Amino acid sequence: MSTTVRSAVSWSLTPRQEVWLFFAIAFVILFAGLGLRDPWPADEPRFALVAKQMVESGNWLIPHRGSELYSDKPPLFMALQSFFYTLTGQWRVAFLLPSLLAGLGMLGLTYDLGRRLWNHRVGLYAASALLCTFQFVYQAKRAQIDPTVSFFITAANYGLLRHFLLGPDWRAYWFGCFAAGLGVITKGVGVLALLMFAPYLLALWQEWNGVARNPGGNWRWLAGGLFFMAATALWLAPMLYAVKTQTAPEYAAYMNDILFRQTAGRYTESWDHHQPPWYYLGVVLFAWLPLSLTYPWAIPRWWRALKARDARILLPLVWVCLVVLFFTFPKGKRDVYIMPALPLLALLVGSQIESIVQSLNFRRLVAGFVGALGLLFTVVGALAWGGHLERANRMVEQRGLEAGGAVLWGFVVVVGVICVVAALAGRTRRPLQALAASLAALWLGWSFWAYPVLNDSTSAVGVMRRAGEMIGPDAELALVAWKEQNLLHADRPTRDFGFVRPWHSQLQDAARWLQENPQKRWVFILRGAFGECVDPAKATYVGHANRREWYLIRSDALREGCDPAKAIAGEDDDNPNT
Repeated sequence: MSTTVRSAVSWSLTPRQEVWLFFAIAFVILFAGLGLRDPWPADEPRFALVAKQMVESGNWLIPHRGSELYSDKPPLFMALQSFFYTLTGQWRVAFLLPSLLAGLGMLGLTYDLGRRLWNHRVGLYAASALLCTFQFVYQAKRAQIDPTVSFFITAANYGLLRHFLLGPDWRAYWFGCFAAGLGVITKGVGVLALLMFAPYLLALWQEWNGVARNPGGNWRWLAGGLFFMAATALWLAPMLYAVKTQTAPEYAAYMNDILFRQTAGRYTESWDHHQPPWYYLGVVLFAWLPLSLTYPWAIPRWWRALKARDARILLPLVWVCLVVLFFTFPKGKRDVYIMPALPLLALLVGSQIESIVQSLNFRRLVAGFVGALGLLFTVVGALAWGGHLERANRMVEQRGLEAGGAVLWGFVVVVGVICVVAALAGRTRRPLQALAASLAALWLGWSFWAYPVLNDSTSAVGVMRRAGEMIGPDAELALVAWKEQNLLHADRPTRDFGFVRPWHSQLQDAARWLQENPQKRWVFILRGAFGECVDPAKATYVGHANRREWYLIRSDALREGCDPAKAIAGEDDDNPNT
Protein backbone atom coordinates (compact mmCIF):
# COMPACT_ATOMS: atom_id res chain seq x y z
CA MET A 1 0.00 0.00 0.00
CA SER A 2 1.30 3.40 -0.92
CA THR A 3 2.33 6.00 1.60
CA THR A 4 -0.62 8.18 0.57
CA VAL A 5 -3.13 5.42 1.20
CA ARG A 6 -1.55 4.36 4.46
CA SER A 7 -1.57 7.93 5.78
CA ALA A 8 -5.18 8.30 4.69
CA VAL A 9 -6.67 5.24 6.28
CA SER A 10 -4.55 3.93 9.11
CA TRP A 11 -2.04 4.52 11.86
CA SER A 12 0.86 2.36 13.01
CA LEU A 13 -1.34 -0.09 14.85
CA THR A 14 -1.59 -3.85 14.89
CA PRO A 15 -4.61 -5.34 13.10
CA ARG A 16 -6.25 -6.15 16.41
CA GLN A 17 -5.72 -2.61 17.67
CA GLU A 18 -7.19 -1.23 14.44
CA VAL A 19 -10.31 -3.35 14.90
CA TRP A 20 -10.73 -2.29 18.53
CA LEU A 21 -10.23 1.37 17.62
CA PHE A 22 -12.72 1.17 14.76
CA PHE A 23 -15.44 -0.41 16.87
CA ALA A 24 -14.81 2.03 19.71
CA ILE A 25 -15.40 4.88 17.26
CA ALA A 26 -18.47 3.13 15.85
CA PHE A 27 -19.85 2.63 19.35
CA VAL A 28 -19.43 6.32 20.18
CA ILE A 29 -21.08 7.45 16.93
CA LEU A 30 -24.04 5.07 17.09
CA PHE A 31 -24.74 5.25 20.82
CA ALA A 32 -24.25 9.01 21.13
CA GLY A 33 -27.39 10.66 22.49
CA LEU A 34 -28.85 7.44 23.90
CA GLY A 35 -31.32 8.44 26.60
CA LEU A 36 -31.56 12.07 25.45
CA ARG A 37 -34.72 11.77 23.38
CA ASP A 38 -38.06 10.00 23.21
CA PRO A 39 -39.52 8.19 20.20
CA TRP A 40 -40.04 10.47 17.22
CA PRO A 41 -42.60 10.02 14.41
CA ALA A 42 -43.35 8.59 12.01
CA ASP A 43 -42.70 4.99 13.08
CA GLU A 44 -40.87 5.16 16.40
CA PRO A 45 -43.82 6.02 18.69
CA ARG A 46 -45.94 3.28 17.12
CA PHE A 47 -43.42 0.56 17.83
CA ALA A 48 -42.58 1.92 21.29
CA LEU A 49 -46.29 2.06 22.17
CA VAL A 50 -46.80 -1.54 21.04
CA ALA A 51 -43.75 -2.59 23.07
CA LYS A 52 -44.96 -0.70 26.13
CA GLN A 53 -48.35 -2.40 25.93
CA MET A 54 -46.61 -5.76 25.59
CA VAL A 55 -44.91 -5.19 28.92
CA GLU A 56 -48.05 -3.87 30.61
CA SER A 57 -50.34 -6.63 29.33
CA GLY A 58 -47.89 -9.53 29.33
CA ASN A 59 -49.05 -10.42 25.80
CA TRP A 60 -45.95 -10.41 23.60
CA LEU A 61 -47.44 -12.62 20.89
CA ILE A 62 -50.31 -10.64 19.36
CA PRO A 63 -49.59 -6.93 19.84
CA HIS A 64 -52.01 -4.06 20.40
CA ARG A 65 -52.00 -0.40 19.47
CA GLY A 66 -54.26 1.10 22.08
CA SER A 67 -57.47 -0.90 22.17
CA GLU A 68 -56.98 -2.37 18.67
CA LEU A 69 -54.86 -5.27 17.46
CA TYR A 70 -51.78 -4.14 15.56
CA SER A 71 -51.23 -6.23 12.44
CA ASP A 72 -48.98 -4.06 10.29
CA LYS A 73 -45.77 -5.83 11.30
CA PRO A 74 -44.71 -9.05 13.10
CA PRO A 75 -43.96 -8.42 16.78
CA LEU A 76 -40.29 -9.49 16.97
CA PHE A 77 -38.85 -5.97 16.83
CA MET A 78 -41.28 -4.67 19.45
CA ALA A 79 -40.59 -7.73 21.61
CA LEU A 80 -36.89 -6.87 21.48
CA GLN A 81 -37.70 -3.36 22.70
CA SER A 82 -39.78 -4.85 25.51
CA PHE A 83 -36.95 -7.22 26.40
CA PHE A 84 -34.45 -4.38 26.68
CA TYR A 85 -36.92 -2.44 28.83
CA THR A 86 -37.05 -5.35 31.27
CA LEU A 87 -33.24 -5.14 31.43
CA THR A 88 -32.83 -1.36 31.67
CA GLY A 89 -36.12 -0.08 33.08
CA GLN A 90 -35.83 2.97 30.81
CA TRP A 91 -37.90 3.37 27.64
CA ARG A 92 -35.64 6.15 26.40
CA VAL A 93 -32.84 3.60 26.30
CA ALA A 94 -34.74 0.42 25.46
CA PHE A 95 -36.57 1.64 22.36
CA LEU A 96 -33.29 2.41 20.53
CA LEU A 97 -31.18 -0.57 21.60
CA PRO A 98 -32.34 -3.04 18.90
CA SER A 99 -31.34 -0.65 16.11
CA LEU A 100 -28.06 0.37 17.73
CA LEU A 101 -27.00 -3.23 18.34
CA ALA A 102 -28.13 -4.19 14.84
CA GLY A 103 -25.91 -1.43 13.47
CA LEU A 104 -22.89 -2.72 15.37
CA GLY A 105 -23.77 -6.24 14.27
CA MET A 106 -23.84 -5.26 10.60
CA LEU A 107 -20.47 -3.57 10.97
CA GLY A 108 -19.02 -6.67 12.60
CA LEU A 109 -20.39 -9.04 9.96
CA THR A 110 -19.19 -6.78 7.13
CA TYR A 111 -15.70 -6.62 8.61
CA ASP A 112 -15.44 -10.36 9.19
CA LEU A 113 -16.77 -11.22 5.74
CA GLY A 114 -14.25 -8.87 4.10
CA ARG A 115 -11.49 -10.34 6.25
CA ARG A 116 -12.37 -13.89 5.27
CA LEU A 117 -12.92 -13.24 1.55
CA TRP A 118 -9.90 -10.93 1.16
CA ASN A 119 -7.93 -9.78 4.21
CA HIS A 120 -8.09 -7.74 7.39
CA ARG A 121 -7.51 -4.47 5.55
CA VAL A 122 -10.42 -5.00 3.15
CA GLY A 123 -12.68 -5.93 6.06
CA LEU A 124 -11.77 -2.72 7.85
CA TYR A 125 -12.26 -0.64 4.72
CA ALA A 126 -15.68 -2.21 4.08
CA ALA A 127 -16.89 -1.64 7.64
CA SER A 128 -15.56 1.93 7.55
CA ALA A 129 -17.37 2.59 4.26
CA LEU A 130 -20.60 1.36 5.83
CA LEU A 131 -20.14 3.52 8.94
CA CYS A 132 -19.57 6.59 6.75
CA THR A 133 -22.82 6.16 4.80
CA PHE A 134 -25.56 8.63 5.72
CA GLN A 135 -28.49 6.23 5.55
CA PHE A 136 -26.76 3.59 7.65
CA VAL A 137 -25.94 5.86 10.59
CA TYR A 138 -29.22 7.75 10.41
CA GLN A 139 -31.27 4.55 10.51
CA ALA A 140 -29.06 2.84 13.11
CA LYS A 141 -29.81 5.79 15.42
CA ARG A 142 -33.57 5.45 14.88
CA ALA A 143 -36.01 2.90 16.27
CA GLN A 144 -37.44 1.61 13.03
CA ILE A 145 -37.66 -2.06 12.04
CA ASP A 146 -35.38 -1.69 9.02
CA PRO A 147 -31.98 -1.79 10.81
CA THR A 148 -33.00 -4.96 12.63
CA VAL A 149 -34.28 -6.73 9.52
CA SER A 150 -31.16 -5.52 7.67
CA PHE A 151 -29.03 -7.14 10.36
CA PHE A 152 -30.80 -10.48 10.00
CA ILE A 153 -30.50 -10.33 6.20
CA THR A 154 -26.81 -9.42 6.51
CA ALA A 155 -26.33 -12.34 8.90
CA ALA A 156 -28.05 -14.60 6.38
CA ASN A 157 -25.80 -13.31 3.59
CA TYR A 158 -22.79 -13.81 5.83
CA GLY A 159 -23.61 -17.47 6.41
CA LEU A 160 -24.52 -18.18 2.80
CA LEU A 161 -21.43 -16.45 1.37
CA ARG A 162 -19.12 -18.31 3.73
CA HIS A 163 -20.63 -21.55 2.47
CA PHE A 164 -20.86 -20.56 -1.22
CA LEU A 165 -17.39 -19.00 -1.48
CA LEU A 166 -15.32 -20.53 1.34
CA GLY A 167 -17.15 -23.80 1.85
CA PRO A 168 -18.10 -26.37 2.44
CA ASP A 169 -19.28 -24.80 5.69
CA TRP A 170 -22.64 -26.36 6.44
CA ARG A 171 -22.97 -24.74 9.85
CA ALA A 172 -22.57 -21.30 8.26
CA TYR A 173 -25.16 -22.27 5.63
CA TRP A 174 -27.67 -23.41 8.23
CA PHE A 175 -26.98 -20.29 10.27
CA GLY A 176 -27.69 -18.16 7.18
CA CYS A 177 -30.98 -19.93 6.52
CA PHE A 178 -32.03 -19.54 10.16
CA ALA A 179 -31.14 -15.81 10.11
CA ALA A 180 -33.24 -15.38 6.95
CA GLY A 181 -36.18 -16.91 8.83
CA LEU A 182 -35.67 -14.46 11.68
CA GLY A 183 -35.75 -11.70 9.08
CA VAL A 184 -39.13 -12.98 7.88
CA ILE A 185 -40.69 -12.74 11.34
CA THR A 186 -39.16 -9.29 11.75
CA LYS A 187 -40.59 -7.71 8.61
CA GLY A 188 -41.29 -10.37 6.02
CA VAL A 189 -38.56 -9.45 3.54
CA GLY A 190 -35.94 -11.62 5.25
CA VAL A 191 -36.58 -14.19 2.55
CA LEU A 192 -34.72 -11.90 0.12
CA ALA A 193 -31.45 -13.24 1.51
CA LEU A 194 -32.19 -16.52 -0.24
CA LEU A 195 -31.88 -14.72 -3.60
CA MET A 196 -28.16 -15.35 -3.09
CA PHE A 197 -28.79 -18.82 -4.52
CA ALA A 198 -29.31 -17.27 -7.99
CA PRO A 199 -25.77 -15.89 -8.54
CA TYR A 200 -24.29 -18.88 -6.70
CA LEU A 201 -25.90 -21.38 -9.07
CA LEU A 202 -24.83 -19.22 -12.03
CA ALA A 203 -21.22 -19.11 -10.79
CA LEU A 204 -21.30 -22.85 -10.14
CA TRP A 205 -22.64 -23.59 -13.61
CA GLN A 206 -20.12 -21.28 -15.31
CA GLU A 207 -17.25 -22.49 -13.06
CA TRP A 208 -16.27 -19.08 -11.77
CA ASN A 209 -13.09 -18.61 -9.75
CA GLY A 210 -13.53 -18.82 -6.01
CA VAL A 211 -16.92 -20.51 -5.94
CA ALA A 212 -17.17 -23.55 -3.65
CA ARG A 213 -18.82 -26.69 -4.99
CA ASN A 214 -19.94 -27.81 -1.51
CA PRO A 215 -20.40 -31.53 -2.15
CA GLY A 216 -22.76 -33.25 0.24
CA GLY A 217 -25.96 -35.17 0.50
CA ASN A 218 -29.24 -33.54 -0.41
CA TRP A 219 -30.31 -33.73 3.21
CA ARG A 220 -27.76 -31.05 4.14
CA TRP A 221 -29.16 -28.66 1.57
CA LEU A 222 -32.72 -29.47 2.59
CA ALA A 223 -31.80 -28.95 6.24
CA GLY A 224 -31.31 -25.29 5.38
CA GLY A 225 -34.99 -25.09 4.53
CA LEU A 226 -35.82 -26.72 7.85
CA PHE A 227 -33.73 -24.14 9.71
CA PHE A 228 -35.48 -21.37 7.77
CA MET A 229 -38.92 -22.75 8.65
CA ALA A 230 -37.91 -23.34 12.26
CA ALA A 231 -37.02 -19.67 12.64
CA THR A 232 -40.30 -18.50 11.14
CA ALA A 233 -42.20 -21.00 13.30
CA LEU A 234 -40.83 -19.38 16.48
CA TRP A 235 -43.55 -16.77 16.08
CA LEU A 236 -45.85 -18.11 13.38
CA ALA A 237 -46.80 -21.36 15.10
CA PRO A 238 -47.82 -19.91 18.50
CA MET A 239 -49.55 -17.00 16.75
CA LEU A 240 -51.70 -19.33 14.63
CA TYR A 241 -52.52 -21.42 17.68
CA ALA A 242 -53.49 -18.34 19.70
CA VAL A 243 -55.71 -17.05 16.89
CA LYS A 244 -57.48 -20.40 16.57
CA THR A 245 -58.27 -20.42 20.29
CA GLN A 246 -59.90 -16.97 20.15
CA THR A 247 -63.54 -16.57 19.21
CA ALA A 248 -63.45 -12.80 18.64
CA PRO A 249 -63.50 -12.02 14.89
CA GLU A 250 -60.76 -9.42 15.14
CA TYR A 251 -58.18 -12.18 15.75
CA ALA A 252 -59.00 -13.92 12.47
CA ALA A 253 -58.84 -10.51 10.78
CA TYR A 254 -55.44 -9.96 12.39
CA MET A 255 -54.12 -13.26 11.01
CA ASN A 256 -55.39 -12.57 7.49
CA ASP A 257 -54.04 -9.04 7.49
CA ILE A 258 -50.53 -9.82 8.70
CA LEU A 259 -50.07 -12.96 6.61
CA PHE A 260 -51.58 -11.78 3.32
CA ARG A 261 -52.52 -8.11 3.05
CA GLN A 262 -49.35 -6.76 4.69
CA THR A 263 -47.09 -9.02 2.58
CA ALA A 264 -48.29 -9.99 -0.89
CA GLY A 265 -51.05 -7.37 -0.83
CA ARG A 266 -48.70 -4.53 0.08
CA TYR A 267 -46.23 -5.61 -2.61
CA THR A 268 -48.67 -6.08 -5.49
CA GLU A 269 -51.11 -3.29 -4.64
CA SER A 270 -49.19 -0.73 -2.59
CA TRP A 271 -51.54 1.76 -0.94
CA ASP A 272 -49.00 4.31 0.28
CA HIS A 273 -45.55 5.81 -0.42
CA HIS A 274 -46.11 5.82 -4.19
CA GLN A 275 -42.95 6.73 -6.09
CA PRO A 276 -41.80 6.57 -9.74
CA PRO A 277 -39.78 3.57 -11.03
CA TRP A 278 -36.51 5.54 -10.91
CA TYR A 279 -36.95 6.48 -7.24
CA TYR A 280 -34.16 4.24 -5.97
CA LEU A 281 -31.65 5.84 -8.30
CA GLY A 282 -31.82 8.91 -6.06
CA VAL A 283 -31.43 6.76 -2.95
CA VAL A 284 -28.37 4.96 -4.34
CA LEU A 285 -26.78 8.26 -5.33
CA PHE A 286 -27.70 10.57 -2.46
CA ALA A 287 -28.90 8.62 0.60
CA TRP A 288 -25.82 6.43 0.23
CA LEU A 289 -23.40 9.35 0.22
CA PRO A 290 -20.46 9.51 0.68
CA LEU A 291 -20.15 5.82 -0.24
CA SER A 292 -21.60 6.68 -3.65
CA LEU A 293 -18.61 8.93 -4.38
CA THR A 294 -16.64 5.76 -5.13
CA TYR A 295 -18.96 4.58 -7.95
CA PRO A 296 -16.99 6.10 -10.90
CA TRP A 297 -13.88 4.21 -9.76
CA ALA A 298 -15.45 1.11 -8.22
CA ILE A 299 -17.74 0.13 -11.12
CA PRO A 300 -14.91 -0.27 -13.69
CA ARG A 301 -12.97 -2.35 -11.19
CA TRP A 302 -15.98 -4.55 -10.51
CA TRP A 303 -16.40 -5.00 -14.24
CA ARG A 304 -12.77 -6.12 -14.59
CA ALA A 305 -13.26 -8.53 -11.68
CA LEU A 306 -16.36 -9.95 -13.36
CA LYS A 307 -14.42 -10.40 -16.61
CA ALA A 308 -11.83 -12.29 -14.55
CA ARG A 309 -14.73 -14.46 -13.27
CA ASP A 310 -14.23 -13.52 -9.60
CA ALA A 311 -17.17 -15.04 -7.72
CA ARG A 312 -16.42 -12.86 -4.68
CA ILE A 313 -17.63 -9.89 -6.72
CA LEU A 314 -20.36 -11.67 -8.69
CA LEU A 315 -22.41 -13.03 -5.80
CA PRO A 316 -22.79 -9.87 -3.67
CA LEU A 317 -23.08 -7.55 -6.69
CA VAL A 318 -25.85 -9.56 -8.36
CA TRP A 319 -27.66 -9.88 -5.03
CA VAL A 320 -27.55 -6.11 -4.45
CA CYS A 321 -28.99 -5.54 -7.94
CA LEU A 322 -31.73 -8.13 -7.37
CA VAL A 323 -32.81 -6.47 -4.12
CA VAL A 324 -33.03 -3.02 -5.73
CA LEU A 325 -34.89 -4.51 -8.68
CA PHE A 326 -37.30 -6.38 -6.37
CA PHE A 327 -38.39 -3.16 -4.65
CA THR A 328 -38.54 -1.19 -7.90
CA PHE A 329 -41.60 -3.03 -9.26
CA PRO A 330 -44.26 -2.08 -6.66
CA LYS A 331 -45.61 1.46 -6.62
CA GLY A 332 -44.93 1.86 -2.91
CA LYS A 333 -41.30 2.73 -2.25
CA ARG A 334 -39.31 4.04 0.70
CA ASP A 335 -35.59 4.64 0.92
CA VAL A 336 -35.23 2.17 3.80
CA TYR A 337 -36.61 -0.72 1.77
CA ILE A 338 -33.27 -1.25 0.03
CA MET A 339 -31.16 -0.67 3.15
CA PRO A 340 -30.40 -4.45 3.44
CA ALA A 341 -28.31 -4.10 0.26
CA LEU A 342 -26.02 -1.50 1.85
CA PRO A 343 -23.64 -3.79 3.85
CA LEU A 344 -22.79 -5.91 0.79
CA LEU A 345 -22.34 -2.80 -1.34
CA ALA A 346 -19.92 -1.48 1.29
CA LEU A 347 -18.14 -4.86 1.13
CA LEU A 348 -17.77 -4.49 -2.63
CA VAL A 349 -16.41 -0.96 -2.27
CA GLY A 350 -14.07 -2.06 0.50
CA SER A 351 -12.56 -4.68 -1.78
CA GLN A 352 -11.44 -1.91 -4.18
CA ILE A 353 -10.91 1.13 -1.97
CA GLU A 354 -7.16 0.66 -1.58
CA SER A 355 -6.61 1.29 -5.28
CA ILE A 356 -9.42 3.86 -5.52
CA VAL A 357 -7.81 6.12 -2.90
CA GLN A 358 -4.64 6.28 -4.98
CA SER A 359 -6.56 8.28 -7.60
CA LEU A 360 -5.93 12.02 -7.24
CA ASN A 361 -9.31 12.75 -8.80
CA PHE A 362 -11.06 10.66 -6.16
CA ARG A 363 -9.23 12.47 -3.39
CA ARG A 364 -10.21 15.77 -4.97
CA LEU A 365 -13.84 14.65 -5.13
CA VAL A 366 -13.86 13.68 -1.45
CA ALA A 367 -12.21 16.95 -0.41
CA GLY A 368 -14.66 18.89 -2.57
CA PHE A 369 -17.59 17.02 -1.08
CA VAL A 370 -16.49 17.85 2.48
CA GLY A 371 -15.95 21.50 1.55
CA ALA A 372 -19.29 21.76 -0.25
CA LEU A 373 -21.06 20.13 2.69
CA GLY A 374 -19.43 22.63 5.02
CA LEU A 375 -20.37 25.62 2.90
CA LEU A 376 -23.95 24.38 2.56
CA PHE A 377 -24.35 23.93 6.31
CA THR A 378 -22.68 27.24 7.12
CA VAL A 379 -24.67 29.34 4.66
CA VAL A 380 -28.03 27.68 5.32
CA GLY A 381 -27.50 27.75 9.08
CA ALA A 382 -26.50 31.41 9.07
CA LEU A 383 -29.45 32.45 6.89
CA ALA A 384 -31.88 30.44 9.02
CA TRP A 385 -30.41 31.86 12.21
CA GLY A 386 -30.96 35.37 10.86
CA GLY A 387 -34.55 34.57 9.87
CA HIS A 388 -33.89 34.94 6.15
CA LEU A 389 -35.11 31.48 5.06
CA GLU A 390 -38.87 31.20 4.78
CA ARG A 391 -38.83 27.40 4.93
CA ALA A 392 -36.71 27.46 8.09
CA ASN A 393 -39.00 30.04 9.69
CA ARG A 394 -42.01 27.91 8.83
CA MET A 395 -40.38 24.82 10.32
CA VAL A 396 -39.61 26.66 13.56
CA GLU A 397 -43.22 27.86 13.75
CA GLN A 398 -44.74 24.48 12.89
CA ARG A 399 -42.67 22.67 15.47
CA GLY A 400 -43.01 25.30 18.16
CA LEU A 401 -39.25 25.92 18.30
CA GLU A 402 -39.27 29.67 18.76
CA ALA A 403 -37.12 29.38 21.90
CA GLY A 404 -34.79 26.73 20.50
CA GLY A 405 -34.52 27.79 16.89
CA ALA A 406 -31.33 29.76 17.40
CA VAL A 407 -29.74 26.83 19.22
CA LEU A 408 -30.66 24.49 16.38
CA TRP A 409 -29.27 26.76 13.69
CA GLY A 410 -26.17 27.24 15.81
CA PHE A 411 -25.60 23.49 15.57
CA VAL A 412 -25.89 23.65 11.77
CA VAL A 413 -23.40 26.53 11.55
CA VAL A 414 -20.86 24.87 13.85
CA VAL A 415 -20.96 21.62 11.87
CA GLY A 416 -20.54 23.60 8.67
CA VAL A 417 -17.50 25.44 10.01
CA ILE A 418 -15.92 22.17 11.16
CA CYS A 419 -16.44 20.70 7.69
CA VAL A 420 -14.85 23.71 6.00
CA VAL A 421 -11.86 23.67 8.35
CA ALA A 422 -11.45 19.90 7.88
CA ALA A 423 -11.57 20.27 4.09
CA LEU A 424 -8.93 23.00 4.13
CA ALA A 425 -6.70 21.05 6.52
CA GLY A 426 -7.01 17.71 4.74
CA ARG A 427 -7.16 18.89 1.13
CA THR A 428 -6.09 16.09 -1.23
CA ARG A 429 -3.46 14.71 1.15
CA ARG A 430 -5.82 13.52 3.87
CA PRO A 431 -9.36 13.79 2.50
CA LEU A 432 -10.59 10.67 4.27
CA GLN A 433 -9.56 12.05 7.65
CA ALA A 434 -11.38 15.28 6.79
CA LEU A 435 -14.46 13.27 5.82
CA ALA A 436 -14.33 11.23 9.03
CA ALA A 437 -13.95 14.34 11.20
CA SER A 438 -16.86 16.06 9.43
CA LEU A 439 -19.19 13.08 9.75
CA ALA A 440 -18.25 12.65 13.41
CA ALA A 441 -19.08 16.32 14.05
CA LEU A 442 -22.39 15.94 12.23
CA TRP A 443 -23.57 12.85 14.11
CA LEU A 444 -22.25 13.85 17.53
CA GLY A 445 -23.73 17.32 17.17
CA TRP A 446 -27.04 15.87 16.02
CA SER A 447 -27.09 13.53 19.01
CA PHE A 448 -25.97 15.82 21.82
CA TRP A 449 -27.02 19.23 20.47
CA ALA A 450 -30.14 18.77 18.34
CA TYR A 451 -31.85 15.97 20.29
CA PRO A 452 -32.66 18.10 23.37
CA VAL A 453 -33.85 21.02 21.23
CA LEU A 454 -36.21 18.99 19.05
CA ASN A 455 -37.43 16.40 21.52
CA ASP A 456 -40.44 18.01 23.21
CA SER A 457 -42.19 19.16 20.05
CA THR A 458 -41.17 16.23 17.88
CA SER A 459 -42.05 13.52 20.37
CA ALA A 460 -45.24 15.17 21.79
CA VAL A 461 -43.81 14.85 25.31
CA GLY A 462 -44.32 18.56 25.90
CA VAL A 463 -47.94 18.73 24.74
CA MET A 464 -48.93 15.63 26.71
CA ARG A 465 -47.23 16.98 29.82
CA ARG A 466 -49.17 20.23 29.49
CA ALA A 467 -52.41 18.31 28.99
CA GLY A 468 -51.82 16.39 32.21
CA GLU A 469 -51.05 19.56 34.13
CA MET A 470 -54.16 21.31 32.79
CA ILE A 471 -56.67 18.62 33.78
CA GLY A 472 -55.08 17.82 37.14
CA PRO A 473 -53.94 14.53 38.63
CA ASP A 474 -57.41 13.15 39.46
CA ALA A 475 -59.06 13.65 36.06
CA GLU A 476 -59.69 10.92 33.48
CA LEU A 477 -58.41 11.36 29.95
CA ALA A 478 -59.47 9.96 26.58
CA LEU A 479 -58.13 10.48 23.06
CA VAL A 480 -59.85 11.26 19.76
CA ALA A 481 -58.07 11.52 16.37
CA TRP A 482 -54.86 10.69 18.19
CA LYS A 483 -51.40 9.67 17.14
CA GLU A 484 -49.34 6.95 18.78
CA GLN A 485 -47.09 9.43 20.57
CA ASN A 486 -50.09 10.90 22.39
CA LEU A 487 -51.03 7.62 24.02
CA LEU A 488 -47.39 6.69 24.57
CA HIS A 489 -46.62 9.88 26.52
CA ALA A 490 -49.88 10.28 28.41
CA ASP A 491 -49.20 10.66 32.13
CA ARG A 492 -52.05 8.36 33.24
CA PRO A 493 -54.10 5.36 32.06
CA THR A 494 -55.89 6.72 29.01
CA ARG A 495 -59.01 5.65 27.16
CA ASP A 496 -59.12 5.44 23.38
CA PHE A 497 -61.91 4.63 20.95
CA GLY A 498 -59.84 3.02 18.25
CA PHE A 499 -57.03 4.28 16.08
CA VAL A 500 -58.00 3.45 12.50
CA ARG A 501 -61.71 4.06 13.12
CA PRO A 502 -63.13 7.21 11.44
CA TRP A 503 -62.92 10.30 13.60
CA HIS A 504 -66.67 10.75 13.74
CA SER A 505 -67.05 7.26 15.23
CA GLN A 506 -64.41 8.03 17.83
CA LEU A 507 -66.12 11.32 18.70
CA GLN A 508 -69.50 9.62 19.04
CA ASP A 509 -68.12 7.17 21.61
CA ALA A 510 -66.16 9.94 23.33
CA ALA A 511 -69.33 12.03 23.71
CA ARG A 512 -71.10 9.19 25.50
CA TRP A 513 -68.03 8.60 27.68
CA LEU A 514 -67.87 12.28 28.68
CA GLN A 515 -71.53 12.40 29.61
CA GLU A 516 -71.15 9.46 32.00
CA ASN A 517 -68.95 11.59 34.31
CA PRO A 518 -68.81 15.17 32.98
CA GLN A 519 -67.08 16.65 36.03
CA LYS A 520 -64.07 14.38 35.90
CA ARG A 521 -63.54 13.45 32.27
CA TRP A 522 -61.66 15.20 29.47
CA VAL A 523 -60.96 14.37 25.83
CA PHE A 524 -57.67 15.24 24.14
CA ILE A 525 -58.58 15.92 20.51
CA LEU A 526 -57.10 17.08 17.23
CA ARG A 527 -58.45 20.41 15.95
CA GLY A 528 -59.28 18.87 12.60
CA ALA A 529 -61.70 16.42 14.23
CA PHE A 530 -64.00 19.11 15.71
CA GLY A 531 -66.42 19.17 12.80
CA GLU A 532 -69.61 21.03 13.75
CA CYS A 533 -70.17 19.14 16.99
CA VAL A 534 -67.41 20.74 19.05
CA ASP A 535 -67.73 24.40 20.00
CA PRO A 536 -64.22 25.90 19.54
CA ALA A 537 -65.03 28.64 22.05
CA LYS A 538 -65.40 26.02 24.78
CA ALA A 539 -62.34 23.97 23.80
CA THR A 540 -59.08 24.53 25.69
CA TYR A 541 -55.97 24.92 23.58
CA VAL A 542 -53.13 22.66 24.74
CA GLY A 543 -50.40 23.27 22.20
CA HIS A 544 -48.74 22.56 18.90
CA ALA A 545 -46.87 19.30 18.32
CA ASN A 546 -46.02 17.20 15.27
CA ARG A 547 -47.37 20.00 13.05
CA ARG A 548 -50.83 19.63 14.59
CA GLU A 549 -53.01 21.68 16.95
CA TRP A 550 -54.29 19.86 20.03
CA TYR A 551 -57.15 20.75 22.37
CA LEU A 552 -58.92 19.51 25.50
CA ILE A 553 -62.70 19.41 25.66
CA ARG A 554 -65.29 18.49 28.28
CA SER A 555 -68.91 17.52 27.75
CA ASP A 556 -70.04 21.17 27.68
CA ALA A 557 -68.02 21.72 24.49
CA LEU A 558 -70.27 19.32 22.57
CA ARG A 559 -73.24 20.96 20.88
CA GLU A 560 -76.55 19.42 21.89
CA GLY A 561 -78.27 17.19 19.37
CA CYS A 562 -75.28 17.16 17.04
CA ASP A 563 -74.46 13.83 15.39
CA PRO A 564 -70.72 13.57 14.61
CA ALA A 565 -71.45 11.07 11.83
CA LYS A 566 -73.32 13.80 9.97
CA ALA A 567 -71.35 16.80 11.11
CA ILE A 568 -67.88 15.55 10.21
CA ALA A 569 -67.49 15.31 6.46
CA GLY A 570 -66.69 11.88 5.07
CA GLU A 571 -67.83 8.56 6.43
CA ASP A 572 -64.46 6.80 6.19
CA ASP A 573 -61.97 9.32 4.88
CA ASP A 574 -61.74 11.68 7.83
CA ASN A 575 -58.98 9.61 9.45
CA PRO A 576 -55.69 9.50 7.49
CA ASN A 577 -54.70 6.41 9.48
CA THR A 578 -57.31 4.27 7.70
